[in-house]
Amino acid sequence: MGELTQLPNIAGKLENQLIDVGISTVEELKKVGSREAWLRILERDPSACLMRLSALEGAIQGVRWHYLDEDTKRSLKEFYDKHKRTTR
Repeated sequence: MGELTQLPNIAGKLENQLIDVGISTVEELKKVGSREAWLRILERDPSACLMRLSALEGAIQGVRWHYLDEDTKRSLKEFYDKHKRTTR
C-alpha cells in the first residue's frame, strides 16, 4: 500500500482508483480536491457513490467521513446529485 492509504477513509481499492486517474500523493489529492478527484473516478467507474466522494473529502480534511461537518455533507450531497444525474 502507498502513501494515500495513510489518510483516513483511503483503503487499497480507492487508492488504486486515485492512482489510475493520476493522483498518487497526498499533495496531489489536496491540490486536485475531493470533487475533481471523484469526477475523475466517476468517468471510469459509474458506481462511484456519495460515500466515496465523502471519503475523499474526509481524507483531505484528515477525518473519517462520518465526522464531516453538516455544511460540508450538504454541499457534497448537492454536488453528487448534480453530477450523478448527468451520468445516468
